[in-house]
Amino acid sequence: MDNLKREMEFAARLAEEAGAITLRYFQKGIEAQWKADATPVTIADLEAEKLIRERIRREFPQDGILGEEEETIPGTSGRQWIVDPLDGTKSFLQGVPLYGVLIALEGPEGPVVGAIGLPAVREILYAARGEGCFWNGRKARISAVAELKDACLVYTSFRNFDKAGPRFAAAFERLAGAARICRGWGDAYGYALVATGRAEAMLDPVINPWDIAPMIPILEEAGGTFTDWDGRRTIRSGNGLATNGRLLEAILKLASA
Repeated sequence: MDNLKREMEFAARLAEEAGAITLRYFQKGIEAQWKADATPVTIADLEAEKLIRERIRREFPQDGILGEEEETIPGTSGRQWIVDPLDGTKSFLQGVPLYGVLIALEGPEGPVVGAIGLPAVREILYAARGEGCFWNGRKARISAVAELKDACLVYTSFRNFDKAGPRFAAAFERLAGAARICRGWGDAYGYALVATGRAEAMLDPVINPWDIAPMIPILEEAGGTFTDWDGRRTIRSGNGLATNGRLLEAILKLASA
């Protein structure tokens, strides 16, 4: 794919613009509607996604769009933008700043551009295949930790491991017991922590494609990995695992024990 630097810079700018919309409503006591899958949606989600879709359709009219809150728009280019305008809406509603805006570009070989905007903590990560990964404008790199006993593992909700089934619940117990520290700094923020060397792995047993679409380019360009819990490089298995690469084999081994 050509012009990935252009698309990367576009995704980063757009994540920041959409993030600014969410900040207008953050810690303002807004109400949420609850969807059939028991997840909330707010006016901040809807306005941010509207902006993202408008910008993409204007700049890249031949590309498709897949988003969490609105219908899929087919494209003719063989490329698709995947967006989550407010990842971590439950944190957002609690007034907790660990939520993000996610934007990715997917080609025939998978996601090749990704951006994670974290407006409430003033962070932005963005990457494109072959262009590197950037954190607030400087190069992002994974940590050098090589053993689980020295690692920090993060996740979104321990309830999700039970929800995903006995395999994931048992794996979580083994992994949490093997790590130096295990904390619920989850949603998009957890992946950002791994890509910037502040955590070694992010464990996601229940996930949708729009929740993780930017993670392949961001983690890989930062030197890490994004796979599912069987080690496959995909965003469509219903689960996700980010690591600093050095711990991938050990985590997969414990996850399948």
